[in-house]
Amino acid sequence: MNAQTQKMGFPPVFDKNSRILILGSFPSVKSREIAFYYGNKQNRFWRTVCGYFGEEIPETTQEKREFLLRRNIALWDMAISCEIEGSADSSVKNVEIADLSQIFKLSKIEKILLNGTLAYELFCSRYSDCTIPYIKMPSTSPANPRFREEVWRKELNDVYQIY
Repeated sequence: MNAQTQKMGFPPVFDKNSRILILGSFPSVKSREIAFYYGNKQNRFWRTVCGYFGEEIPETTQEKREFLLRRNIALWDMAISCEIEGSADSSVKNVEIADLSQIFKLSKIEKILLNGTLAYELFCSRYSDCTIPYIKMPSTSPANPRFREEVWRKELNDVYQIY
């Protein structure tokens, strides 16, 4: 591991009431600049998840954290550290995979949504025997031309049953 190029992710956001766990791959450059998840305004994550609940996108990191906890959403990335060029998942190497045991132990996770292919692949490499239902979701990244918000709404609705 090259300490100079190894980048660190963020700690998880969750509490004892978290019901759904959303796992991304690794924070983008813009997210690393603001030190919180999905910092690129072009990323569809906040628009999709807040939209599902009929809420405006929170402006501050603290308000986003409060939204997640109020809505019983746990959020983390599968890579807690890695080497990465820019924001491209395709450049990720030397990954340290997240230890999800504390989230599973301390919360009430009913479903895991894996935001994109790399998150899904990293999850499966360590947690393929997970008994909590999990699903690969279309990435909310602006680089994904095949994003489908209705898939996110359906999977969120499996847990929250708003619609």
